[in-house]
Amino acid sequence: MINRVLIRTKVVQLLYSYLLVENQFNLESQPMPPTKEKRFAYALYLDLLCLMAGIAEGVRRRGGDRPLYETRFIKRVVTDEKVKSLLHKYRMTEFPLAAAEDRLIEEVKESGLYKKFLKSEDPGSIADEKIWQEIFNIIILPDPVLNRLVSGMDNYTLGGVERMKGMMEETFKSFYSSSDNLSDAVSTLGKSLKQARELYFRLLQLPGRLTGLASNDIEEQRNKYLATAEERNPNLRFVENEFVATLNANEELQRFEEKQGSSINYDDEPMLRALLRAIMASDIYKEYMEFPVTDYRADCEFWRNIYKSVIFTNPDFLEALEDKSVFWNDDLDTIGTFVLKTVKRFADGDGAAAILPMFKDEEDARFGLELFEAVVKNKDIYRSYIDDALNTNIWESERMAYMDVVIMLTALAEILNFPKIPLTVSVNEYIEIAKAYSTNKSGQFVHGVLADVIENLRSSGKLPNK
Repeated sequence: MINRVLIRTKVVQLLYSYLLVENQFNLESQPMPPTKEKRFAYALYLDLLCLMAGIAEGVRRRGGDRPLYETRFIKRVVTDEKVKSLLHKYRMTEFPLAAAEDRLIEEVKESGLYKKFLKSEDPGSIADEKIWQEIFNIIILPDPVLNRLVSGMDNYTLGGVERMKGMMEETFKSFYSSSDNLSDAVSTLGKSLKQARELYFRLLQLPGRLTGLASNDIEEQRNKYLATAEERNPNLRFVENEFVATLNANEELQRFEEKQGSSINYDDEPMLRALLRAIMASDIYKEYMEFPVTDYRADCEFWRNIYKSVIFTNPDFLEALEDKSVFWNDDLDTIGTFVLKTVKRFADGDGAAAILPMFKDEEDARFGLELFEAVVKNKDIYRSYIDDALNTNIWESERMAYMDVVIMLTALAEILNFPKIPLTVSVNEYIEIAKAYSTNKSGQFVHGVLADVIENLRSSGKLPNK
């Protein structure tokens, strides 16, 4: 029921909010004023970050993969300009901590910390990022060879070492703060998908609510002291609709109502009465009530048409959706198509199987979370692909609409991490999202840039032809 079209849209929307307000992970700056001790502490701090990058590079498994290098902490460290500059410098000149690096690589490789990390369900996940703080405190800091090298550095003092430890502690705190923000965003993604499922059930409850309200009105009119002949003998076709009776008897809908209740969210009488009036004023209703005879399929088709032409366009209903959930108005187009599909399944006699599952399969159930995390973990490298592909004579990187950037980051995450999805499908889906959620020219712009990025990735061997 929740398909990848909706999942992609939700991921883009939440990434836009998340990346705008993300707690930025930054390395510490040079302490001021720059005394000898502070300069020593800061130089040691940067050298130790380079040492951790070297350890991450050197700890490899059979086949050559580098699980520690793929962690979010190391990826953020090695993209910092100060660390990048130092790593480049140490490729040309001697690294002052080089004598300890090979020893520490072997020690980390044989450690229980690393083995436990490898056994985790997702070695690169945010939950496992504390591995680097543990490696630093338990393995790196106590190493005798490292301590000998540090004590021989210019301007060495014990106070400087303690100052370095404080900077490293602040670095880990900054990193975990940004990780916590990600956890909240992932939680919001899960919540929005569950609310899409709830909207599906609420929409299927509507025929029962509306016919129930109409039935109560009919009984009140029948019991009036001076009821007319028409009021005493009303046309009951609407309230005795067989499709509605089938919905009311559906076990899955009943379980949902028992769990969620029928009086929450948009189930308020003023909105229902406005919706009922709109239905009864429609030509669809008038024609249905005047049919000589109807059958179960005709009853289903009546509600299918009412959904399409009345409910999904009714301003009172749309306002109620907006008031009850920030997600529902955007979800209505997609979830509405699944409601119409469900009505057709009832009409075709599918019965209990007419209610669609939340996800088609386990792969779809994981898709949103995996796509979201792929963007967050790799956004810097994906952004570099985008910037490299831009024609700077026409576009300036800094002047791109930020929604366009987020859409392209997500598209690249899908293209590079979900090889089973045809590339043209991925590109076309994100072009449509750009048309719907960004500027007038965004669809064309996103199409052009993604085409250039894909060509560059193929030329460099980072993306196979598919």
